[in-house]
Parts: sequence; C-alpha cells; structure tokens
Amino acid sequence: MADQDPQPPSQQFNPHDLTQQFEQLLRTRRLNALTQRARPRHPSQSSPYPSPTPSRHSSHHAPHPPPRPTSNNPPALPTYSSLRNMPKIPSPPQDASSQRFRNNLIGLSFKPTNYENPGLLDEALAVIPLDRIYGEAEDESQLLQAKAASIGPNAKPEWGYQDCVIRALLRWFKRTFFSFVNNPPCPVCAAPTVALGMTPPTPEEKARSATRVELYRCSASECRAFERFPRYGDVWTLLQTRRGRCGEWADCFSMLCRAVGGRVRWIWCAEDHVWTEIYSEQQKRWIHVDACEEAWDNPRLYAEGWGKKMSYCIAFSADGATDVTRRYVRDAAKHGADRNRCPEEVLVWITDEIKKLRRENLSKEDRRRIIIEDHREEKELRGYVVRALAAEIGRINLSGQPSMPGEEQKVPGRASGTQEWREARGEAGNGSPRNDQPPREGH
Repeated sequence: MADQDPQPPSQQFNPHDLTQQFEQLLRTRRLNALTQRARPRHPSQSSPYPSPTPSRHSSHHAPHPPPRPTSNNPPALPTYSSLRNMPKIPSPPQDASSQRFRNNLIGLSFKPTNYENPGLLDEALAVIPLDRIYGEAEDESQLLQAKAASIGPNAKPEWGYQDCVIRALLRWFKRTFFSFVNNPPCPVCAAPTVALGMTPPTPEEKARSATRVELYRCSASECRAFERFPRYGDVWTLLQTRRGRCGEWADCFSMLCRAVGGRVRWIWCAEDHVWTEIYSEQQKRWIHVDACEEAWDNPRLYAEGWGKKMSYCIAFSADGATDVTRRYVRDAAKHGADRNRCPEEVLVWITDEIKKLRRENLSKEDRRRIIIEDHREEKELRGYVVRALAAEIGRINLSGQPSMPGEEQKVPGRASGTQEWREARGEAGNGSPRNDQPPREGH
C-alpha cells in the first residue's frame, strides 16, 4: 500500500485553535448547566423548555416532590446572578468601544515606566532633602518599634522603616515642595485671573509633554495680561515648576517615591483623578497615598469622603496593571458608577496583556514573587466585597470582627482646591456635581 500524502498546511494541528475550541466548549456546558438549574421545578408551571423524559420507575419510586408554591409565596423568577458569578475567562476586545478602552489603558500603562529612568531618578534625588527625610523616618520608626514592644514580645510595628521614609516624604512634598494651582496669578501684577478656556500648546510646551494648555486673563482692568497654564506630563519639568493639580502632584510624587527606593503604582480613575500606591513590605500589601490630600492608607477617601462615584480604578506599575476598583469602591450600589466601557472579561484580558508585556523580561524568581503578591492582593480585594455584603445584608453588627485595611480611619472631605472648584467637580462630600463643571483634568 502506498504511503499516504502528508496533510496540507491548512489541516495541520493548531494548538491555539484547539484551546479556543476547548474554552468555547466549557462556556457552552457551563451555560447549559446554569440554564437547566434556573428552570421551574414544578411540572404545573409553564416553561419554554421541554420536560425531561421520566424513567419507567418514576411513578412508583419518585423522590420527595418539591413543595407546591402557594399564593403567599410565589415561585421566584429565574435570575442571572449565577451567570454573573461565573469565572471570568479573559476575552479579547471584539467591539469598537472595547478596542478604544484597550488602547487607552495600553497608553496609560507606559506612565510608570518613566519612573525607571536613571537620569530622572538622579534629578529627583537631587531635590529631596535626604537628611531631613531619613531623620524623620528614623524617629518615627523607633517610636513604632517602642509601641510594638510595649504590647508584647511578638508584636510587630505597624509600619516599617521604608514606610516611614515615604510618610516623611509625603509630609515634605505636601507642605514644602509642591503647590496646588486653582487659577494661576497674573504674571505681571500678581492679581487673580479668570479662566478663558483651552488654547493649543506651543512647540516648546509639546516637547515637555503638555498636550493641553489652560488660558487665563488678569482680572485687573488696568492690566488684562494673559497667563498660560500648561499641563505638563514631563516629570523633569515638574521638578522645576513644582506646581499643578492632582495629575502633576501624583506624577511628581510617584517619581520621588521611586527615587528613594519605593515600589510605586500610578492609579488612574476614569472619573478624572489620579493618585499613588506604595508597596509596604511590612504589611505585604499596596498602600493608598494621595499627595494632594496628604492621605495615607485611606482608600475610602474618595467614595465616602468626597462623595465621588467611580467606575474604574486601574493601577499601573512597572510590573503590569491591576483593576483595584474594589479597594476604593466598597459599596458599588451607592458609590459605584456604570462600568460600560467594555465587558469584564475583556478588562481581564487587557490587564493580563499589560502584565505579560511588562513581565516578559523579568527573572523566574521575580515573576514568582509578583504572582504571589497578585494572589495575596486578589484575596484582599475579595475580602472588601464580602465584608460589604455582610454589612449590607441585615445590617450585621461587625464591631467584634477585625477591620479590613483602611476601614478604621475617618474619611474626610477633599481639602485641595477651592470650595467652588470642589463643588463643581462633585468632590465636596455630597457627590452631586453641578452643571457648570470645570474642564476635566484629562488623565
């Protein structure tokens, strides 16, 4: 018998196609099982699905029948809660909206890579009063160690030395180094200015990553000079200007934290705010830090303090991207905004894509360490959801249970910016932005 001809290339084994077919089969089987579970159990109820064929012994040896529905307790309609709790299988973007969101997140993911520039790190270290920062950190660290020793021999300090370094840096940055800009003063007479809107950036401003420029005019009738306020995205420029709003604050502060050895995340909120997270080796978790507010480990600040409704809070770092919305929105029904930019499965696919891009050159040991941190953080984020549900159902008294990180602090309103500006953005504590909102920061 003659040898068979080899298969053409189009019919050769493709493991990628086989993987996709297997995932589709799992989805189909899971959906069928959930659909079967949601069908009415009593035969008297009408159902769009055919009834299963009974066995020949079913009439004589049937198990205990389900209770008949009564008029006081009508049967519940099938719900899709079980479908929402299905394990999310990452899926690539299929529609235009998802693709735009992916492109946006991919672009934002490059921001923390700027903090790894050796030249910028040297420039950042040059502006930090290291003796002052390390001295304050040493004093606070010793106080925390003494406090822990007074509790017992096995007690550990709440914060480690590196955490104290970041806390000292935060105080100096807020109180001494950087300034918040509402309306910039007139460059000629220093009188207050009035906003006129946006104006195109100059070539020099573009070279310093200023894609937007706000234009102001002096309010003094005898002056009427113009003032430009470029929204710089270049960290080196921010080290010179030392002014801005939340975008500039978070960008510059994150760079300084990286310069003193901290592991940094840049957090992007879809509702026009950005801040920082620092990894604490002492507590083995990421710590919320907002330089504008001098806030430390207070993630409930925005939703419960400012009254801000948030949809997406994405953490970007040199190691990838993570959806950390659950850390900042504990009550999604009250403080959450619609997450409609892409399906949840697509968001998982996008963050996995960014993680793969950022971690492909890491060593095996570093990847293993980061994966362990990912699992630990996912457990923490799930804990916030479980605790919020437990507190909501029946208003359970949780006073005797240990609190989750960040829950023991009071939640103040926003401190940075003028009262009128905060109210216009809906961040004054009532959560109701006015119609005459100022221009978005555009993060």
